Amino acid sequence: MSNKEQRRRTAAGHGDNSLDETTRAKLQSIVARVERLEEEKKGIADDIKEVMAEAKALGFDTKAIRAAIRLRKIDRAEREEAQMVLDLYMDAIGD
Repeated sequence: MSNKEQRRRTAAGHGDNSLDETTRAKLQSIVARVERLEEEKKGIADDIKEVMAEAKALGFDTKAIRAAIRLRKIDRAEREEAQMVLDLYMDAIGD
């Protein structure tokens, strides 16, 4: 028995390779929802690229902007602690 056949037999606990209509409908709904979300995610990613291109055209450093956005997601106290540790390590290695 191939791996594909084995996965099919164990999928959702059904040994006969079939899903009842309710289960099939739920699965189709889940897949459709994920596909819609993936499309939305792609659209948002495209929007972010446009905004970053605008920032670059205005002379901003997009790498620094991305770093600032990443850091703003971290709690201030955690950021400060991480910065202190980084400073300590940089000092220890002589840089």
